[in-house]
Amino acid sequence: MAGQPAQYQNEIYLHGLADQVPPFTTDATRLEAVAEERMAPGPFGYVAGGAGSGDTVRANRSAFGRWKIVPRMLTGATSRDLSTTVLGTPVPAPVLLAPVGVQSIVHPDGELATARAAAALDVPIILSTASSYSLEEVAEVAGPRWFQLYWPNEPEVCASLLQRAKAAGYTTLVVTVDTWTLAWRPRDLDQSYLPFLRATGVANAFTDPAFLAGLAKSPQEDQAMAVLRWVSLFTGTDKRWDQLPFLREHWDGPIVLKGIQHPDDARRAADAGMDGIVVSNHGGRQVDGAIASLDALPEIVAAVGDRLEVLFDSGIRTGADILKALALGARAVLLGRPYIYGLALAGEDGVRHAVRGLLADFDLTLGLSGHRTPADLTPASLRHTASA
Repeated sequence: MAGQPAQYQNEIYLHGLADQVPPFTTDATRLEAVAEERMAPGPFGYVAGGAGSGDTVRANRSAFGRWKIVPRMLTGATSRDLSTTVLGTPVPAPVLLAPVGVQSIVHPDGELATARAAAALDVPIILSTASSYSLEEVAEVAGPRWFQLYWPNEPEVCASLLQRAKAAGYTTLVVTVDTWTLAWRPRDLDQSYLPFLRATGVANAFTDPAFLAGLAKSPQEDQAMAVLRWVSLFTGTDKRWDQLPFLREHWDGPIVLKGIQHPDDARRAADAGMDGIVVSNHGGRQVDGAIASLDALPEIVAAVGDRLEVLFDSGIRTGADILKALALGARAVLLGRPYIYGLALAGEDGVRHAVRGLLADFDLTLGLSGHRTPADLTPASLRHTASA
């Protein structure tokens, strides 16, 4: 990603001289509504939906509204440097693409399109275990890449997935701990929509030798039995803290636990030797009524920010949101739904537009609020208000 991210603004305006407009809105808070007009109901509900009543989805957004930026003037913020390092990975800005599974339900190129767009921007992707394409296929077109693990119930399958990911150049392991079974998700249930049952999002399992060794017939010969084996391995069993050493035995890079909301869990992650955590409620998709992720962030940073790297996701839609999460102590943020809506609207170009727009928005907001680098941000950059 050469140059200042804010230059994307100038690029858009200059294209206007040739009567060219962006492929879709530059307002990331409107992406969901725009995408709903073009996406099929099943895939849209799967991406947009949350657990239960959607209370936590709404809480995530409301929490950002209660924190206000206090701009400072005459700070020489003309030139800015957004670059940093996250768990050993150099990044052009403190932003990564969150793991989102079954991306082929919104666009046939799915994770391949996302990986190409991210590589062009040098933004790391975190590939989901539930990818529509195998981790090796994605690695061929990806730039910086991390691997997200839905921890399977068979140690042999888990070890095999980790070995493959390491061999394919994934540098950091992100273990999702809040989704060992699916929450009650009315938008999916009302349409009886679960893509995994149609063998979508199972590419990593269906190409794994340890998984295939447990089948009497290949997935091509008996898809139903292969899907049932997938369901039994990847859902329904919660893991325990005393099982974490297994991951360290089979992964020699950084390990991050994704889905931490309580400071005591953050302390346990640090005690267990984890390298990072993601303060996340899975975008409101798992526990209806759970605390907003941003509300959980300051206390967790205070508890463990000096012991491991604290990342953040859930609810980010604007550059100001990125700034607020960083000011409250996050080392970097993960973008989720916005880039998936970009994928749905325009494939690889759509992902690139959505991500470039958010990076430009963040760059401009950072400078206009009087900061030159993300490291300049502190809680003093914000004020907390009683309501959004």
